[in-house]
Amino acid sequence: MLHKKILLVIFLSLFILMGCKEEKNIDQTITSTLEEQNNSYAEGFKITDYKTHKILTISNPWPEAENSYNYALLPKASEPKLAINENDFEGLITTPVQNIVVTSTTHIPALELLGVEQTLVGFPGTDYISSEKTRTRIDNEQVRELGNNEGINTEVLLELQPDVVVAFGVDGTNKSMEVIEKAGIPVIYNGDWVEKSPLAKAEWIKFFGALYNKEKEAEAIFTQIETDYLEAKKTASKATSKPTVLCGAMHKDVWYLPNGTSPEAQFLKDANTNYLWSDTKESGSIALSFEAVFEKGKNAELWLSPSYYKSYDDLKKSNNHYTKFNAFQNKTIYTFSNTTGKTGGVLYYELGISRPDLVLKDMIKICHPELLTEYTPTFFKPLN
Repeated sequence: MLHKKILLVIFLSLFILMGCKEEKNIDQTITSTLEEQNNSYAEGFKITDYKTHKILTISNPWPEAENSYNYALLPKASEPKLAINENDFEGLITTPVQNIVVTSTTHIPALELLGVEQTLVGFPGTDYISSEKTRTRIDNEQVRELGNNEGINTEVLLELQPDVVVAFGVDGTNKSMEVIEKAGIPVIYNGDWVEKSPLAKAEWIKFFGALYNKEKEAEAIFTQIETDYLEAKKTASKATSKPTVLCGAMHKDVWYLPNGTSPEAQFLKDANTNYLWSDTKESGSIALSFEAVFEKGKNAELWLSPSYYKSYDDLKKSNNHYTKFNAFQNKTIYTFSNTTGKTGGVLYYELGISRPDLVLKDMIKICHPELLTEYTPTFFKPLN
């Protein structure tokens, strides 16, 4: 009897040791397969690859966001070997995504560049979309109208049952999105617009790449955009002069201009121009009086992006004092407001974030026409 007890103790001891050894091997596997995919420019998201699944972390979806938001991306082909606690995440998303709702026109180019535009099933404010490819799908009733961002038609959206909704928000409070989340549909707030540089914004194509298991394609697309951007910047550096540049226009009694650390000012710097407010470091736009802008910008050689105004007559009717600027008198004002889709959506607001290389080339063409003689601007045109 004693002999049997001794054998039993030895057996149990070996079982426990084997169990401990097995647990240790699992821990080593977790450590060895964890790989954080670092971005070159973007700071608002990261992707951590565990091989069995990925974790998408959004850290800056709106200005001064205090929390990070984690989403588990679970491949449809195979169940993850590691246990996933749903309470640890804002959402569990099966990849590749089959049906999606996005809420900003800036998301449309990423879908098209990745070749997954057919997965778009709903959008708030379809008239704002300029892309001919997606407009065709809208005309064929393959993309449902969802109202507007402030009050999305949740009834229609819930009927569509998308795998995920990609939203954007200025402060994270959106009652429509709360309703959608409560219905079990994951909502991810995309923060591309908060990034601090043009290339950082463009790098968010990798965010969409992760949703569709197209990380390699997204990486290749972004690398090409980055290469073209840096090549254009190098070309601009060869210019022998730097034209002075004024931006913006009055809204009510305030003239808004990009601050010197903004992505817009970065474009002007990389285009090798003398942006007159390049030394400012305010958070957000610079708000000035007409008098302050006129004093500094009266003799500016170029005037870019004069708000929503589409013609010299519009500017003059709005405020006759605009006619006193040299750029007005010399007809050297350029705008992107006249480049629209067939339903009036402004192409720059849609494609500009994804294709900063084209925005930069536009500015170089305007500011140094001798450098890009064969290039036709995509967004900016002379004011009518």
